Order: sequence, then C-alpha cells, then structure tokens
Amino acid sequence: MSYIHDIIHRVEEQNKNQPEFVQAATEVLTSIAPVIEKNQIYQKWSLLERIVEPERVNMFKVTWIDEAGKVQTNRGYRVQFNSAIGPYKGGLRFHPSVNLSIIKFLGFEQIFKNSLTGLPIGGGKGGSDFDPKGKSELEIMHFCQSFMTSLYRVIGADVDVPAGDIGVGGREIGYMFGQYKRITGHYEGVLTGKGLSYGGSLARTEATGFGLIYLVEEMLRDHSDSIEGKTVVVSGAGNVAIYAITKAQQLGAKVVTASDSNGYIYDADGIDVEALKDIKEVKRGRVKQYLSYRPNAKYFENGCVWEVPCYVALPCATQNEMDIYSAKTLIKNGCKAVGEGANMPSTPEAIDAFIENKILFAPSKAANAGGVATSALEMSQNSSHLSWTFKKVDSELNKIMKNIYANMNAAAIEYGAKDNFVVGANIAGFLKVADAMLAQGIV
Repeated sequence: MSYIHDIIHRVEEQNKNQPEFVQAATEVLTSIAPVIEKNQIYQKWSLLERIVEPERVNMFKVTWIDEAGKVQTNRGYRVQFNSAIGPYKGGLRFHPSVNLSIIKFLGFEQIFKNSLTGLPIGGGKGGSDFDPKGKSELEIMHFCQSFMTSLYRVIGADVDVPAGDIGVGGREIGYMFGQYKRITGHYEGVLTGKGLSYGGSLARTEATGFGLIYLVEEMLRDHSDSIEGKTVVVSGAGNVAIYAITKAQQLGAKVVTASDSNGYIYDADGIDVEALKDIKEVKRGRVKQYLSYRPNAKYFENGCVWEVPCYVALPCATQNEMDIYSAKTLIKNGCKAVGEGANMPSTPEAIDAFIENKILFAPSKAANAGGVATSALEMSQNSSHLSWTFKKVDSELNKIMKNIYANMNAAAIEYGAKDNFVVGANIAGFLKVADAMLAQGIV
C-alpha cells in the first residue's frame, strides 16, 4: 500500500540515526496495512503520520558526584509517545547502550503493548546511559536523586507514571521516589515497582516473567499443546528470565539455560532458580558463578544459548539478540514455540523465519506485557489506597495475559493472518489507540 510505504520512507528519512526506532515503526506499520485499507478514515485524518511522532521528547543532563568527589555527567531521557488512552506509562532503563533511538523504539512499542492490556494507559519510556554496574550504593543514590531532579517536572500520577526496566529495580525506584517526594511534597503513585512498605504491589517483581509464561501456555493450549514436560531454553538472567524460569518450572517444564553478556550456563537437570537468584539479586554476580552451586552444570563463554535444543525458546535478555542464524538453529533443532520476554529481542529476519516455518511466535508487545499490566494494577491500588494479596494480583495478571492472547488471535484471524501473532498483536493494539485518537480530534 503506497500510503504505508510513504510513511515508512518518511520515518526512515526523519530518523536516519535511529535504527531501533525505524525497525519498530516499520514492523507495526507493515502489519497494520490491512486495517488502513479497510478504514480509509485513518488515512484521511493522517493518523499514521501522527502516531509515529512522540507527543513530547524530554532530554536532559544528569550531573552527580562519585565516591572520589569527581563530578560525573550522563544524559537522561523521557519520551512521552502517546496519551490517547491514558497517562504515559513505561519503564526507565539505566544502561550504557541507552540513546534516543532505543528510548523511542521502546516508547513506541509501549503504546501498543499498553493498549493490549485493556487498561487505560498510554505509551512512554525513559532512562539514561548511566551504568549501575560497579557503582557503590552512594553513587547510585546520588545519580537517582539527580535524575529525578530533572524528571519530576514532566511526570505525575495522572500524567506520566514511570516504572523500572534494565538497570532499574526496587533500589533505584526507592531513591527516585524519595527524591520526588522531597522536591514536590507529594506522596502519590508517581512511580510503580515501589517497595511493599511504601505503596508497591505484590507480584510486581514476578509479573513480566510470569506473564510471559501465562501467554505462552495459553498459546500452546489453544493449539492442543502445553509447556508441561517440555524442554525450555531461556536467555538472560535478570528479573524477567528468573521469574519466567520459576513459573515455567511450576507448570512442569524443564528449563536448562540462563545467560548474561559473557556466556551461558546449561544445566541438564534444570536450572536451580534459588542459586540464580542468589547470584544475580543478592551478589549481583555473573552466571559463571552458578558452577559453584551446581558443579555438574556447564558454562559456555561467549556461546550462543540458542544452540541448545529445546521445544520452547524464551529470549529474555535484550533487543535483537535473536538473529536469523539463531532462528534457523532453533528451527533445525525442533523448537516449536518462541515467546519474547525482552523488548524486540528478535530481528525481522528471525521473525520471518519463525512464521514461515509455522513456529508459534508470541511477540514482545504481547508476551512482555505482564510487567506494565501489573504496574497499572499498582496504580489502581495506590489511587484507592489499598493493597491487594499476591493471589489477587497474580489472578488478575493471568486474566490479562489470556485476554491479550485472545485479542491478538482474533485480530489475526479477522485479517486473514491466522497464527501470525505479530500481525494480530499490532492490529489489536493499534485499533484501540487509533479510535481514541480520532475521537479526540487533532491534538
């Protein structure tokens, strides 16, 4: 469709140094072509031109003092992409790789991910090129306080509610929340992922990993299959990976890998989650240390975790970690299902290979939505000054993930793309936002 091609070309021309954002936008725009053809009103009101542009881009310097007394400077971002269906919602990422392209791609994906949850939240994302690794507690506190000193001006409980992401856990959220309260004098639900003692939600830590498994299990169940008894390969060893492993094993799967940037571990007996938690959450160490807990496990430095044969593959590390070679290796080794736990972890070529070979593929904007869904549930608890039980939050999360699968599956079927959940998720997420944008006029 020429209109779609024109918009993609425009995005490429205007964002030449932002490959991740161009990749994310191209995927969505290509997927929703049948919807645009069927509903000419979207073209009449230039909806695609509007949806690919953030409503606001905030970029600021973050200065802080290290343990040696030296002033350090980092760059901070908050991209507020779309508020058609609710206040901006999306995590903060602290990692050296963070730049405007990364934040825009994440914020754009967040629009449709949040829409899929069925909850009234818009899309945004933020972060900094600050690296928490190797920093002292005092240095991390100084950085977080300085970051919030700039960020507080553009967020609020009914405006923009950030959460955590890579490099931002409960510790960092706590420091930022304290600084927000200190500056504004307001005790409000302006951040999610907070500690349980000051407004956090039970099950929030587990939510993204649990949600991934709930959706993958629903996808398998709908195809007369189950994760029970299956061999599962997971990449990553952070929050998403740990709790995906936990829930998969609770449902009877055998998860045999975890990884970090240095290599991966293979445990034929199944990953010892408590050992992994101790290494990553307590000691903040590397996965190689797993061998001291389970000597019979194997460690492969700089190896590719996708070379391990499996029935289900769960990329839970970072964007574009799954390339075409990895996809072909998984297919060759008998993989039947892939669920994206990280944000956009598969390249377009890898996704095409999975779909062409009829591998059940759950894209990140659907499979990764459990975290933001539970963040929205935390917002609900904060606004009503209530605290729900773990069982209630987990039950609501399970319902949301099942609904996400049902909606993306229905959209895929309606638009002639049965079992293409990339198309289904993009269309289902887009329609709600697009109709809200039309209803609100040119804003």
